[in-house]
Amino acid sequence: MFNKLEASAPHFRAVLRIIAGVLFLAHGVVKLFGFPEGAQPGQVEIASLFGIGAILEFVGGSLLVLGAFTRPVAFILAGEMAVAYWMFHAPQSPYPAANGGDAAILYCFIFLYLLAAGPGAWSVDGKLRKKA
Repeated sequence: MFNKLEASAPHFRAVLRIIAGVLFLAHGVVKLFGFPEGAQPGQVEIASLFGIGAILEFVGGSLLVLGAFTRPVAFILAGEMAVAYWMFHAPQSPYPAANGGDAAILYCFIFLYLLAAGPGAWSVDGKLRKKA
């Protein structure tokens, strides 16, 4: 049974990459376009720290969904989440459940995993690697 699961690992990794990418992209959509209405923090100023984060989330999330440039994108996004946690969440409280930083921590480690493990199945990176 575990051998079958082991053979499916690239597909499970792809599902993790795609779901994390879609969720991360959604954070960027809220900050860039204010959609959906009422979602926090809403539309932000592009020429701000939150604006830079919004661009990283929108572009990075899109690239992760496609599995394009997965490792360098994952590296950049892990760094973004580490900065977000230590700049915005940690100063509020040392406890992630109290400071709202648990998602930033989880995203950071998902991205570090993708950096190390690669995109998995169904990726642009995989298609390009096969052509080379």
